[in-house]
Amino acid sequence: MAKRIDDIDKAAQGDRDEGTGNGRNDAHAAAPVADAPGAYGNYHWLAYQQLLDSALPIGGFSHSFGLETLVQQDRLVTLEDLEGYVQTMLFMSWTTSDAMAIKAVYRYAPLDQWSRVWEVDQLLHVQRAAAETRTGVQKMGRRLQQLARAMYPQLPWANLDEAVGAGRCDGTHALMHGWVSYHLQVPLERAVEGFLYTCIVTCVNSALRLMSMGQTQGQVLLAKLLPLTTAAWRQAADLEPLDAWTNAPAADLAMMQHETLYSRLFMS
Repeated sequence: MAKRIDDIDKAAQGDRDEGTGNGRNDAHAAAPVADAPGAYGNYHWLAYQQLLDSALPIGGFSHSFGLETLVQQDRLVTLEDLEGYVQTMLFMSWTTSDAMAIKAVYRYAPLDQWSRVWEVDQLLHVQRAAAETRTGVQKMGRRLQQLARAMYPQLPWANLDEAVGAGRCDGTHALMHGWVSYHLQVPLERAVEGFLYTCIVTCVNSALRLMSMGQTQGQVLLAKLLPLTTAAWRQAADLEPLDAWTNAPAADLAMMQHETLYSRLFMS
């Protein structure tokens, strides 16, 4: 299995070097990790896998991002309802909006145009209608920043830390995921699909606490949904970062209504 993964990575790298297909031109530009004890000199899939762990302590366990509202309103009852909700968010929000922050890092970082990265992050952030959601993704991003700095102190944190501290960068979860992935030399397509994976897993894990479903059902649903990350990214890969869009009004309303619920398990 390890040999097969390496072969896939080498084949993907060959495609990126040729600059072929669906926005992959940006993928080859990932910056090398500086030489330091314990540094990853090249992309290593296990290092990236650690960032995708659902147990990563960045606060995702505390947020449902409107899912709790839909369950309490009996608008999400069955596994089929949940599957449809995740697909809508995947194709109409997470990929076409949040993932554009990741693409912005890969597009502008090689040109040292960090102000444009911060601009994209701020644009995406103010478009989130619900205050709880804005706070949630920002808290998760700041926590990921702190955690990754402890994990990879050799990365060039100064510019990012200064921008976040000065308020020029909102430091959302998607932006931080993209920044760390870029500096770990994770290819763009894999960085986006990894982020989408975390979104799906967070959603299903929240549903396990809110709906009548078991762990096995949750894993079966994940196995069914995860291949869609590739299709979702191919649909949005040619978008410019500033052309980000969303089309999930029911989910936006649920996020805004969450703060009015009588009882809540989640912060959003």
